[in-house]
Amino acid sequence: MKKFYLFILAWIPFFIVPVASQDIQGSDSLQVKTNTVDKLFGLADRVVEALSTDTWTFIPALTYSPETSLGVGGRAVKIFRTSQGELTETRPSSLPLTLLYTLNHQLILTGELELWMNENKSFLNSRIAFSDYPFQFSGIGNEITTAEYYATRYFYFHLYYEKMLGKGIYLGPRYEFRVDDIYDKTPGGLLEAGNIPGSNGQRLSGLGLALNIDRRDNIFQPGSGVYHQISWMKFHSFFGSNFDFSQWILDFRKYWPIKERQVLVGQARFSFTQGKAPFQHLSLIGGSDLMRGYFEGRYRDKHAMVYQLEWRFPVYQKLKMVGFGSIGQVGRSLKEFGVNPNLRFAGGVGFRYRLNDEGLHLRIDFAYGDQAAFYFGLNEVI
Repeated sequence: MKKFYLFILAWIPFFIVPVASQDIQGSDSLQVKTNTVDKLFGLADRVVEALSTDTWTFIPALTYSPETSLGVGGRAVKIFRTSQGELTETRPSSLPLTLLYTLNHQLILTGELELWMNENKSFLNSRIAFSDYPFQFSGIGNEITTAEYYATRYFYFHLYYEKMLGKGIYLGPRYEFRVDDIYDKTPGGLLEAGNIPGSNGQRLSGLGLALNIDRRDNIFQPGSGVYHQISWMKFHSFFGSNFDFSQWILDFRKYWPIKERQVLVGQARFSFTQGKAPFQHLSLIGGSDLMRGYFEGRYRDKHAMVYQLEWRFPVYQKLKMVGFGSIGQVGRSLKEFGVNPNLRFAGGVGFRYRLNDEGLHLRIDFAYGDQAAFYFGLNEVI
């Protein structure tokens, strides 16, 4: 925790900006402060430019989150368009690459391709990840146990393809594969006992289908529109999986412009699991995307629901701020959902810094749920 606060303090000078109000020392003092801030942001821009080429942006990464502790590494991001000059401009495609090593001795290597083609009439997403990942497990359900450590080496791959059916409506198949080798467990823990599905590792292979309604005005920083997705995945021995189960995910997002350059964003996300799923693939809350402020997977069960709300507003030049809150819960059956002691709450604030004209942003969030947490990443959570 001490490292967490030291890291916050280290960033504070970069986010102090003057407020446009009457200064007791007069306009000259205000002008000096403004010039200082302008120079500071100019320096930030020059750093980004120095670490970038015409097609790639390179970002040294010093990160912190409850799941990883302090981490060092780097990200390289390529933003490009598959074609130019059509009547309907094709959305920008992206290729981010990440290499990260953390004080929890986690090695994370990922690459992801988001490819928009043919005047946005088709879309392809492919992601590959390899990780040597010591992690925590707190049991299944709302009665969490003392966190026990385990370590897994896993490989993950997915491939999604969607075709436009109508304006902003996409439908297409998807494939997912993941293999885990759990090579270390807490002696005497739940996972070592072998009664938890997936405690001896897993091999998942499945096919699915997704229906998207995507009418966002910008894919990196939406200011208006909607993004709704209903997806279904089936993992079965027929596809090479050693677990048979299916999972539905319903994700509904709405973006409201409320004032000049201010946006209110709402999300309702539901996950429903049927069959015998390994503990790594149950519905869960927590982490950098679902209820910041809770350890990823702190609560997990067959079903989960999360509601999130964000208010985004400009601060100075390329800098923005975000206030956010969320509520969520997990349950073994739908009867367990409702206003009850199992409902969890979280909230926090964040900063966004625009890296390029396409709308790619650096994201820094400070959150509190059942603990204080810091997150660093690219683009918005929702």
